[in-house]
Amino acid sequence: MAGEQDLERLLAEMSPVLDTQIYVYVTLPSRDVPPLIAPRMIMQEAEGTTIIVTRAAADEAGLAHVFACRMITLNVHSALDAVGFLARITARLAELGMGVNPVAGYFHDHLFVPEARADDAMTALHQMVLEARS
Repeated sequence: MAGEQDLERLLAEMSPVLDTQIYVYVTLPSRDVPPLIAPRMIMQEAEGTTIIVTRAAADEAGLAHVFACRMITLNVHSALDAVGFLARITARLAELGMGVNPVAGYFHDHLFVPEARADDAMTALHQMVLEARS
C-alpha cells in the first residue's frame, strides 16, 4: 500500500496523537538489547546501538539515558519518499525554538519532542492542519 505524497493533502489530513509515555534515548555498546526491554525504535550506528524506550523501562533496567521526550504520531499514511512533509513540520517547531527528532515508520511519521514542550508541539501541529484545510 503506497502512502500519500501530496504535501498539502498530508498536512490537511494528518491527525497528530500524543503518546502518554515519556521516552528517552539510550545508547548501548553492542547490538544486543537487554532482555525485557521493548524499544519503540532501534538504530544501529557504528558507535553503538541507539534505542528509544520508555523512561520507566530504562530506569528499571539501570540504563543511562538522555532527552526525556514525548512521541507524537502524525496519523496520516505518508509515503516514505514524500517531499517536504517533515521539513515543513520541523521548520514550524524550530520557529518555536523546539528541537525535534523525527522517525519514519512504514505507515506514519513520529516526532520525539522535549517532554516539557509536547503541548506546544501539539498546538502547532493542529494549527498547521487548520491552515492546510483553509
